[in-house]
This record gives sequence, structure tokens and C-alpha cells, in this order.
Amino acid sequence: MRALKFLLAALVGVALLLAVVAGVHYRLFERSWFHFNQWHQGEQAQEASLWLPDYQATIQGKVVSGIDDDLSALTFDPDRNSLIAVTNGKPHWLELSLEGELLRAIPLVGFGDPEAIEYISEGVYVISDERLQRLLRIEVNEQTTLIDAAQAQQLSLGIDLNGNKGFEGLAYDTAGARLFVAKERNPVRIYEISGFPFAESTASVHINEHDARLFVRDLSSLQFDEQTGHLLALSDESRLVIELDNNGQPLSSLSLSAGRHGLERDVPQAEGMAMGPDGTLYLVSEPNLFYVFRKPAK
Repeated sequence: MRALKFLLAALVGVALLLAVVAGVHYRLFERSWFHFNQWHQGEQAQEASLWLPDYQATIQGKVVSGIDDDLSALTFDPDRNSLIAVTNGKPHWLELSLEGELLRAIPLVGFGDPEAIEYISEGVYVISDERLQRLLRIEVNEQTTLIDAAQAQQLSLGIDLNGNKGFEGLAYDTAGARLFVAKERNPVRIYEISGFPFAESTASVHINEHDARLFVRDLSSLQFDEQTGHLLALSDESRLVIELDNNGQPLSSLSLSAGRHGLERDVPQAEGMAMGPDGTLYLVSEPNLFYVFRKPAK
């Protein structure tokens, strides 16, 4: 009898230990505390934020015709009123309509593993090459038929190099001329770069680590909201979009799991995120899926 009690106590102890380990690994404790604060401070936070809990899926899991796989990254182009993306299997620069229709595709030459793209100004974009941890400034116009990395202005960073766990997301603050760069994982980081892509030399480029209190397992994409000055961070593995305030403090979140925000199924592998001037949130997921989230009209 004593041996049985000891065995049961040992099993309970192991189960508790495994629960704690799982909680730490999946950041469950930090997420639970955040969700409690989000609920507790809801009304106050809504007034000064995008307030992601109000968003609902209006287009979900739409297959982008003309793309078979590797749809990655997304940015909104206000001049073209369209979305710009990249693929990394057979690298291409892509233009999509706001309804997820493929409008244009341009081959990318000399890009090893393009994982993020960000609109900077009319016809100017920055692409991140994940494995080599380099940023490339490219220009596209109506006559462009091929984009060659050898012709692009480049910035190589080489921060915490560890293979296919490099730069996965980009966001640009036009007013502050700041480029935010997300490192996917090991460790999860957000860097703030000033001076690129308009610096005449790398001597005028400054890189700082952005103080973001993240509790996600990875980062796939970033989006800067000019109206609030807040940064949105997308995590594929945590199936979550988090709104961060100017101090990097989480304010609100949008779950990408089935049953939340009108989603019928989990978003399988969210890789890119962009926001229109009206606050509409666009997402793409590998292999070739398109999503739109909007706030209901009041």
C-alpha cells in the first residue's frame, strides 16, 4: 500500500513537472496573464489601440490562383492600392488584389531565401534574405520584368546567425524613417534600423534592439500602424497577432485558431501580414492561402 501511494505521488509529481515544462515551452503562463490583462483593461485599451479582438474574418482560406506553394510575406502598396508579396521556392515578386487575385509576377534573381517584403515609397521596397541575413532595396515600375539582387542596394547584418531562423518580417515607419526587422526565433527578436534603405553608406545606418515584451514562439511578419504608432507582430507557431504599444507592451491580440474571430479552420502557416489605410488586416499563409479581417461597422 505504501509503495502504491509512493508511485501515485511520483506520477503526480512527474505530471506536474511536465505541465510546467510545457507551459514554459509554449509560453502559456505569459499568454494567460496577457489575456487576463486584456480582458481586465479592455475599455481603456480600446480607446488608444487598434483593438484586435474586434476583428472578424471576412475572407478565409482563399486559394490564390496561379501560386502553387511558398507564398510568403505581404505589404500594402498605397500607390497601387494593392498587396505585394514574395514566394521563396521559386522566388518571385507578386502583386495581389485586395481580394486575393494574382495580378502580376516578376522573377527574383540572386535571392537565396526571400522571406519578407516591405513597401518604403513609390516603387521602392525592401526584401529580406533570411539565410544570409541581408536586406535588399529594390525598385519596381510598370516596365520591370526581372529583379536582380546584384543590382540592389544591400545591407548585411549577420546577427545571431543560425541558418533558416533569420529575418522573417519587416515593417516601416514612414514618419520616423525606421525599419523594423523580425528575427524568427532562437532567439525571437525585433530590431529597429535607421538610415536604410536611403543611407548613402553603411556608416550612417544604426541598429538597435526594439524592446518588445513578446511571449510567442516565433515571428513571421510585422506591420507598423502609422495612426497609433503601434507595431503588430505575427506568430505562425503561436497562431497569434499581437498589438504592441510604443514601449513594446502587448495591448491586444487576434487568434488565428478555429472558432475565433469567425475562423472555421486554423490558419495553417501564417507567413505574411499587411494593413490597409482603413485598418483592414490582410494575411497570407503557406502554401497559397489568403485571409482578410475587418472590424464590423458600428
